[in-house]
Amino acid sequence: MTTIGHSRESVLGGIKLFLGAGLLLASMVSVQSQMVPSGTKSAAQPNRIVIQYNVPSNPALQLIYNRLKDRRFLERIQGVLSPLRLPEELTIKSMECGVMNAWYRRENLQPTVTICYELLKTISQSMPDQTTADGITPSDAVMGQALWLVLHETGHAVFDIFNVPIFGHQEDAADDFATYMMLQFGKEQAKRLIGGAAWAWRGYVADYRTDPIIQEKLIGFASNHGQPQERFYNLVCLAYGADPVTFGNLTEDGFLPPNRAPNCAYEYKGLADAFRQEIGPHVDTELARRVMHSAWLPRPESMPSAQR
Repeated sequence: MTTIGHSRESVLGGIKLFLGAGLLLASMVSVQSQMVPSGTKSAAQPNRIVIQYNVPSNPALQLIYNRLKDRRFLERIQGVLSPLRLPEELTIKSMECGVMNAWYRRENLQPTVTICYELLKTISQSMPDQTTADGITPSDAVMGQALWLVLHETGHAVFDIFNVPIFGHQEDAADDFATYMMLQFGKEQAKRLIGGAAWAWRGYVADYRTDPIIQEKLIGFASNHGQPQERFYNLVCLAYGADPVTFGNLTEDGFLPPNRAPNCAYEYKGLADAFRQEIGPHVDTELARRVMHSAWLPRPESMPSAQR
């Protein structure tokens, strides 16, 4: 289950821009998958993502529901995930929840990812007013966060469906899954999406630059999710480790501390090795090549070992 923290509430046509940003995701997907009728488990195969738009009862959420359908948002997520060879259908649905959240669970035994309209609406309200100094546009901030949260919950689904063993916290592993998937897009798209995904958390880090004393209630450390600051640093470290040239601004701008940066390549290598071993066998590689653009990243075996 995921809740993304937000540090500001700037609303300038938020919902409209969020839904218009679906065009960015559309450009990333060159293959449209087909919806598969619901059924029972069978031989693993691609194109087994089922999508559902549920009509909200709250009039305040009707606009975002309509625009999501008009922009075919879930269809584009369906395309991104189409290379997964699944033994059963995975449903991804949007709905009114009464809370700002997203989660994965089995409903009537069927794996199901739920994305709440309330969370998507809040994301659309948290974007920067204009393009930031390091090139993050309002649409990047919205699309990066929205895609990252869907992929995070999909990570939970993949771990469940394929019985992937997890050492440590599963929420951290789901964060890493989402980050790895976003890094597989083309270089420029990955840079924009990673920057957008980090937008919600970078406000916390920026605040501590002027006031480094952390004020946090003890109960905050009891969550199974990491603190926003931890999730921010994990995200940007994996990106920098994957390509320190493309993501070099993270160290230049001071968002990645010098005591963390030297081992980020090693951290990404560990993630890439785990993904290739545990999830790679369940991916249709030919379809993935048409949907993603992973060839720009180095192969894990060519990456350095940890610096002690």
